[in-house]
Amino acid sequence: MTEFSADQIEDFKEAFGLFDRVGDSQVAFNQVADIMRALGQNPTNKDVVKILGNPTADDMANKRLNFDAFLPMLKQVDALPKGTYDDYVEGLRVFDKEGNGTVMGAELRIVLSTLGEKMSEPEIDALMAGQEDENGSVHYEAFVKHIMSV
Repeated sequence: MTEFSADQIEDFKEAFGLFDRVGDSQVAFNQVADIMRALGQNPTNKDVVKILGNPTADDMANKRLNFDAFLPMLKQVDALPKGTYDDYVEGLRVFDKEGNGTVMGAELRIVLSTLGEKMSEPEIDALMAGQEDENGSVHYEAFVKHIMSV
């Protein structure tokens, strides 16, 4: 498992504190995924729920945890395998019917809204902004580079 430096831990603690809306040095369970993403991680909601011990919807809204409980969870997420550029390009290549390095934007939108961790229309619109050419095609290698740089 990853060991963070003292400077990193201080930065994490500061960011964690920004999510404390009550002033008790704790955050709600339903904020944990957002904090992790703010700290550069990209866990799925399923991963976060599992790390939190599969809490009920009520627990997600009402239970709180402090930084000392959060840090080991962040370490677990940091240790999860991450997709590489090549993994994502290979996954999109499946939809490249003409073998020309593009996929149809409409098809990509359907995939993003129906497979895996489903995205909402506004999330998809934000992700796809400026990615489609005049024919409605997306150059997927550039798309993956764009996503990985955000």
